[in-house]
Amino acid sequence: MTKKDHTLPFVFLKTLIIAITGGVIAYLIHIPIPWLLGSMIAVLIASSLGLKLYWPSAIRDIAIVIVGYSIGLSFTKDAIMFILSQLPTIFLSTIVVISFCVGLAFVISKLTQLDFPSVLIGSIPGGLSQMLLLGEEIKSINLSIVTFLQVSRLILIIIFVPLFVFSPFVATETPRTVTFIHSPMFRWGDLFPNILLFIPVVILSIFIARKIKLPTPFLVGPIFATAIIGLFGYIGPTLPSTLLDASQLMIGAYIGLLFDLEQIEYKFKMMTTAVASGALLLFGSWGLSLLLSYVKDISFSTSALSLAPGGMDQMGIIAAEIHADLSIVAGYQLFRLFFIFFVVPPLLRWFIHYLYQKNYRDS
Repeated sequence: MTKKDHTLPFVFLKTLIIAITGGVIAYLIHIPIPWLLGSMIAVLIASSLGLKLYWPSAIRDIAIVIVGYSIGLSFTKDAIMFILSQLPTIFLSTIVVISFCVGLAFVISKLTQLDFPSVLIGSIPGGLSQMLLLGEEIKSINLSIVTFLQVSRLILIIIFVPLFVFSPFVATETPRTVTFIHSPMFRWGDLFPNILLFIPVVILSIFIARKIKLPTPFLVGPIFATAIIGLFGYIGPTLPSTLLDASQLMIGAYIGLLFDLEQIEYKFKMMTTAVASGALLLFGSWGLSLLLSYVKDISFSTSALSLAPGGMDQMGIIAAEIHADLSIVAGYQLFRLFFIFFVVPPLLRWFIHYLYQKNYRDS
């Protein structure tokens, strides 16, 4: 550890205190998913005020493992059969959401005179790390635009999706099935000895997921491992609400530090662009959710979280809190995650090269 690194433990402790304070305040004033939203907003505000903060990505990864394990518990045989029957709808909804994002990026680039390929990569939902890597690969892409749009949309979604789905209009609905990922009557002794089987399996699943380069291995690995073991009759123990609350805080604090306004040029234009695109994307996904809820006879809360343009870990946390059908939400989000990881990048790469070549010929 270098001399500069000696300050990191103290900076981390300061960040932890700020995150906990935000979570406590959010809990006391009854904000939805308080430990996620409260910690994220508190760290975001503190960072914007110029405080030096630090949150290790390893802590975020641990939290994602906890969420992945919890999501995996919801994949029963009946749930998997239902998801398989939904595959055509899942595929179609994914195409519609991504197509909407492409059209939205085109309109925004025309109105703001920002580079269309950069806005396009910044507008693809649910693939922050993948889109940043893609932006680095393609020459002439403005990475500051990509980063700002991706992070801003993620923060907007994490703030407004809970407020929406916890509103009386949505939260009073009865889901098609109710899936709990934690029990209010939990006792810590209930974890043992069954959890001892799952810990090494989950660790191995992460190693395999990273080895074969699956997207977000700390999330996808535990989901698959827990679900597969469950299908063989070994159902993992549910986790205590305190542990799940801690995982919310660990994810929230990390997301709060992603936003760095000082590195962005044309701040007003970028802020306006980010808010407008995020809001339109949310409204578009909610409109599609209404249609999905009607056609497939599932609750609107479940369909809204299934199509929400956010990360699967955050949507899984919200789904658990409102007792939406977690397996359906995870099924839709997981399919889109794989689609964006494996299918979208080569298509975007070809399309953007085509645009640049066309502009070069026209100039």
